[in-house]
Amino acid sequence: MADAQMTAQMREGRGFIAALDQSGGSTPKALRLYGIGEDAYSDDAGMFDLIHQMRSRIIKSPAFTGDRVVGAILFEMTMDRDIDGTPTAQYLWETKKVVPFLKIDKGLADAADGVQMLKPMPGLDDLLARAVAKGIFGTKERSVIGAANPAGIAAIAAQQFEVGQQVLSHGLMPILEPEVTITIADKAEAEAILLDELLKGLDALPEGQQVMLKLSLPTVANQYKPLIDHPKVMRVVALSGGYSRDDANALLAKNTGMIASFSRGLTEGLSAQQSDDDFNAALDAAIQSIYDASVAG
Repeated sequence: MADAQMTAQMREGRGFIAALDQSGGSTPKALRLYGIGEDAYSDDAGMFDLIHQMRSRIIKSPAFTGDRVVGAILFEMTMDRDIDGTPTAQYLWETKKVVPFLKIDKGLADAADGVQMLKPMPGLDDLLARAVAKGIFGTKERSVIGAANPAGIAAIAAQQFEVGQQVLSHGLMPILEPEVTITIADKAEAEAILLDELLKGLDALPEGQQVMLKLSLPTVANQYKPLIDHPKVMRVVALSGGYSRDDANALLAKNTGMIASFSRGLTEGLSAQQSDDDFNAALDAAIQSIYDASVAG
């Protein structure tokens, strides 16, 4: 059964999760970094066609397989599209042996108490049912911590676990992502508060349930080791958060048991203008470096 195989790969697989889930707000920047300017499209439909071409090129590359890329996070519109006539999630698993995840959040609410909570997600149950039907294994939702504010961080963690319960009720694996902004002065303090709140949430989970966590690379190496070792955590993955790939890899290698889930860190150096040979070589080098950092611990 695919679910059992996917679960085994997520629990034990060596490698990292590719984050291919840029949404409407971050797509123009992702395309710009890929060498496609805003003059190349006139509307959102054209923009999303181009980002799908970029994602398809990455996924179809011979460098992109489950040997090093254990999972991939998709944007909803990517889940609804095909690669070579096969629905993307199905293509990922059946052709590449890469476990498909889905970004489910609708973006961030306005800042309050030093954090940005998840915007309301009306229709989430319908989206989760569609994800199950399309062969998605798990989900991801991102909220952001911008200060070491205990009330704000407690609220962020509680909301993440609440959404996680809704995801679990559909038989999907939630990746909870309370991102700590890497540039804040009190980052280490925010991470210490977040660790306590996440441990509280994990301890309150019913027996037999597990979640995954996607977290900023911590200021203190192995800060999140108690989460990695927790029986209710399947995997802890790291976001690149604005660090260059080299910096993110160096920090990741210091954190035992944590693996990457990079977005910009993965696509850095890729360009629409590259020949397929050059593109595949650049992607292969990127994947190998992130893989090495992910298994270093």
